[in-house]
Amino acid sequence: MAYPTLAAVTALTVAASAAAPVDAAETYRFDQGHTEVRFAWNHAGLTTQSAEFEALDGEVVIDREEVANSAVTVTIDAASIETGVDAFNEHITSSDFFDVATHGEITFTATEVVRVGQDRALITGDLTIKGITHPVTLDAELTFDGPHPLGEFMDQYDAYYTGFEATTTVRRSRWELGMFAPLVSDAVDITIRTELRRVDGTG
Repeated sequence: MAYPTLAAVTALTVAASAAAPVDAAETYRFDQGHTEVRFAWNHAGLTTQSAEFEALDGEVVIDREEVANSAVTVTIDAASIETGVDAFNEHITSSDFFDVATHGEITFTATEVVRVGQDRALITGDLTIKGITHPVTLDAELTFDGPHPLGEFMDQYDAYYTGFEATTTVRRSRWELGMFAPLVSDAVDITIRTELRRVDGTG
C-alpha cells in the first residue's frame, strides 16, 4: 500500500481559484486535526479495505498569479498508520511492508503544478517510501478558500484557510510493498483531504 501522501500527499494544494485578492504567494501549514491521508485496496476480491496515516507535517506555497511556481512538501510519519486492527498495524509497519524501524519517513515533494480548471490542478511530485522514489500525480480540487467560517466563534480558527481534496492510484509493488499481490490488489487508491491555515505575514 502506498500513499502519499501524499499527498498527500499529498500535497495537493494548488488548484488556486483566487476567491480573495492576494498580492503575493501564500504559505500554508496543515491543520493536522482536519487532514486525512487514506489508502484503500481490494482484499482478495472480498471487500475494499482502507487505512490512514495519522501524523504528517509540511508546507504548501500557493502562487495565485503563477500557479506553476507553487510548491508542496510533505513528510509523513510512517509509523502512524492506523488500520483499526492492532495486529495489522504491527504487520504493516514491519519489514514485510513499510519497515518503519529502518525507514521512518515518507516524503512527497512537488515537481510540477498544472492548473487544469478554475478549482483543479494536477500536482506531480516525487513520492519516497522505504528510500525508493517514484513520480506520482495527484488530481487536486479546491474545496474552500477564505476566512474560516468558525473564526468568529473560536479564536483558533480566526485565520485564512484553504481546503483541498486529492486522489491518485499507485502500484504498491513499485515501493517494495507488494506482499500478497495480486491476490490482495497491487493497485492502491489514495485520497487526501486537508484543511490548511495560512501562515501570518504571507499573502
